[in-house]
Amino acid sequence: MPYTEINRDSLLWMYETMVTIRRFEEQSRREADAGKLRGMHSSVGQEAVPTGLCAHLDENDYVLGTHRSHHHCIAKGLDLNHMMAELLGKSTGTGKGKGGTMHIADIDRGMLGANGVVGSNIPVATGVALTAKVKGTNQVSVVFFGDGASSQGVLHESMNLAGIWKLPVIFVCENNRYAEATPFEYSVAGGSISNRADGYGIPGVSVDGQSVMDMFEVGREAVARARAGDGPTLIEAQTYRYMGHFGADDPLGYRSAEEQQYYIDRDCIANCRAHILEGSFAEESELEEIDASCLAAVNEATEFANKSPFPDPEELLQDVYVSYS
Repeated sequence: MPYTEINRDSLLWMYETMVTIRRFEEQSRREADAGKLRGMHSSVGQEAVPTGLCAHLDENDYVLGTHRSHHHCIAKGLDLNHMMAELLGKSTGTGKGKGGTMHIADIDRGMLGANGVVGSNIPVATGVALTAKVKGTNQVSVVFFGDGASSQGVLHESMNLAGIWKLPVIFVCENNRYAEATPFEYSVAGGSISNRADGYGIPGVSVDGQSVMDMFEVGREAVARARAGDGPTLIEAQTYRYMGHFGADDPLGYRSAEEQQYYIDRDCIANCRAHILEGSFAEESELEEIDASCLAAVNEATEFANKSPFPDPEELLQDVYVSYS
């Protein structure tokens, strides 16, 4: 893909964001292996997708995620200390330890929540976009979902309404090729997710999700379209998760080592680093400083989380509500 000019600050921000995500996920896996958190779903390999897109969002825009959402949260600017504390169920977490890894949210930072139910945030993001349009706030709503959610009826209902009403919502499918252990080719008719946008009169774009520069370009156009009042975009980011679906899952039980290595050899962080160095946007020493800073930030967050207290038992009944019919 030919790139329009991506300035040094944007490139270095994206590099730093992806490295932070990678280090955070690696540490989260270690905490999970130590029995400190449950339900770990790693986004290692998929860092470029939200990073390239969130580079165009501001603090007033909204993001909604999936059960695999640490990378969405970090790309949107959530605090690492409070994120790690939430993973460990501590009172200092983003949800006071009640949500855990699959339900991180921080409304003040525009992260309306991860959600463990497949496809469940798609209509929420559409509703958020409708609110923005009615109020005339110029905000953009972005929802991430996997290829496993691409055939959920709610996606098609949402794209239909968003297309009719020209809502400022961006539907981002992170096609990592496997819905748990089910191959994309087995479960998705037509061989493409992005071409489903045609039926709703909205743009559908397939993009190399292993390239943060490509994601940046596609994100630029989609966000500009949404802000201009021209309506939604469906983005199919073709990416890959290096790890299993969850911590104990062995991905080599349903995919080949050769396939896995092919994608690892096209690593998004390595590609971004090479682009920066080849374009003389930064020296090797500058990137090494960023690497060290990211690791230090994750180590600090881990120390903060481990030292934080668990919630008091009384906290169980706080911040909850009951709906009566």
